Amino acid sequence: MLSDWRSIDQLIPHGVAADKREAARLAIMAGCDMDMVSLCYTDHLVDLVRSGEVPEALVDDAVQRVLRVKYKLGLFEDPYRYSDEAREAETLGKAAHHEAAREAARRSIVLLRNQDDLLPLDKATRVAVIGPLADDKDSPLGNWRAQAIPDSAVSLLEGVRAVNPETLFAKGCELLIKNDSVTKSDLVFNLNDRSGFAGAKRIAAAADVVLLAIGENAYESGEARSKTNLELKGLQLELLDEILSVNPNVVVVLSHGRPMVISSWAERVPAILATWQLGSQSGHAIADVVFGDYNPSGRLPMSFPRSQGQIPVYYNHLNTGRPAPEEGSLKHTAHYLDEANDPLYPFGYGLSYTEFAYSSLTVDVSGTLPDTVVEVNIEVTNTGERDGEEVVQLYINDPVASRARPVRELKRFRKVLLRQDESQTVTFRLTAEDLAFWTINRRMETEPGDFKLWVGDLQDEFLITGRP
Repeated sequence: MLSDWRSIDQLIPHGVAADKREAARLAIMAGCDMDMVSLCYTDHLVDLVRSGEVPEALVDDAVQRVLRVKYKLGLFEDPYRYSDEAREAETLGKAAHHEAAREAARRSIVLLRNQDDLLPLDKATRVAVIGPLADDKDSPLGNWRAQAIPDSAVSLLEGVRAVNPETLFAKGCELLIKNDSVTKSDLVFNLNDRSGFAGAKRIAAAADVVLLAIGENAYESGEARSKTNLELKGLQLELLDEILSVNPNVVVVLSHGRPMVISSWAERVPAILATWQLGSQSGHAIADVVFGDYNPSGRLPMSFPRSQGQIPVYYNHLNTGRPAPEEGSLKHTAHYLDEANDPLYPFGYGLSYTEFAYSSLTVDVSGTLPDTVVEVNIEVTNTGERDGEEVVQLYINDPVASRARPVRELKRFRKVLLRQDESQTVTFRLTAEDLAFWTINRRMETEPGDFKLWVGDLQDEFLITGRP
């Protein structure tokens, strides 16, 4: 077992070890074979063995495991096999790898909103790209981009201009104040410099559609970058208001490393793309979606809360003793006085440029526990005017169990490509193991009883019988 970065000497601030020597003893006795970076083993392990506090046989055992892994990696035959300059020259920047990065990026984009089918845009549309992240070639690489070539990503502006060379551009405002005395971990947001607003409004007024690149700089998310406020930072919300005042056709291209709170403005813009931090081909991938060369098929891996006060908000939560009804009085129920209970955009959500319809849901149960098999069939039809991919998602709920169970659990999903007017029957199979949980008996098992099941907008129930 290998420690995480400096996690052994971090036993000291955790209050478990008094010093690095004690931390080394605790770690090696617990079965940690390698010490990453903290040098606790390097500085103290020999002395711990000589003093008898750590058995030499224990160290021999750890060394044996380390050597076995190195042997399997082939490092005894070629110690530098993963530092091959010829392979590096041949591999890095390879065209096929850029295409793979572009494909992965566009598949990750989630279309959150598309009022009146503003997207996709015709390639002859007069487009203005605006925003502090519009020409950013660094943030798409993510918060670990120190390991990559700086400013090597394709920016949104570059990606759009590759399709529409006449695209207008204005930054509008800076997101961060650039100051040599400010470290990357101590970000200072621009709260005063609005000098770029006028120019941005001018080109927004001259365009048919504005792509507004706002969200998070990559240094705002990732390891050791927690936040208490998940709304837009700096002057970005003001910039959005200014652009909307001269052109209502705004597509927000949201760059972010986490779900954000966007409730205050989400319904004031006709289209929103969640583009995360997409990597080296970011701009091209976003342009593929914006201009319809790729029909978005991404789905949210986390819910977007309506408010910070809702957090934690997640789809597979446990019910309360007083769940709020869908209709009727909310008196004495678990709800917010000032906000809805559900997230703004839930886990699994995502739109497409086409429409899909679900029909003919069937559920067949065969066998009794522990040999039960549940077969689910659903017909999915592309009822829209474009080819597209649908992510078919199957959720279950165990309403009565020996321990409280989540209101929904995703058990299966499948992405299917459907041509216009094409239908396909999607089949899922669940076994007893898929329905098992840590029961009151303190073991993983499946309890008999009724289960609820959802696929798309359709619902059914099924019964599991037999002994757990």
